[in-house]
Amino acid sequence: MRLVVADTSPIRYLVQIGQIDLLPRLFEKIFLPAAVAEELRHPSAPPAVRAWMSQIPGWVEVSPVTDIDDPVLQALDPGEGSAIALALSLKADLILIDDRKGPSPRGAKALPLPARSECSILPQNAACLT
Repeated sequence: MRLVVADTSPIRYLVQIGQIDLLPRLFEKIFLPAAVAEELRHPSAPPAVRAWMSQIPGWVEVSPVTDIDDPVLQALDPGEGSAIALALSLKADLILIDDRKGPSPRGAKALPLPARSECSILPQNAACLT
C-alpha cells in the first residue's frame, strides 16, 4: 500500500468539483492530519466540504501529529505544516498539496517528499473520471 497524506486544498477542491471519488480509485487510503480535518470541518469551509467531512469515508484516516519541531514547518499554516510533518513521520510515498502558489522554499518542494496537486492528479487520471 502506498502511503499518501493530503493537505486541505486538494481534498477541498476535489469535493467542490464532485471528483473526490477519484482518490480511492488511485490510492487505497489517504491520511489526513488532525489539523487538516479541522480546517475541512471549520464553519468557513464550503457546505459541501463540511457535509463530506461529517460522513468521512473509510478510505480516509485522520491521524494526530504530535510535534512539529521543524522551524520550517512551524512557519507554514497549520494544515500544510502538519501534512508535511505527518508525511515525513509516516515516510509517505506521496503528499497531495496545493502547489499553485509556486515553488516554496518553506513548503513541500523543499523537503524530500514526492508532491502532487489536485491539478496534476486530474489530467493524469482522466480515465478514472468516466
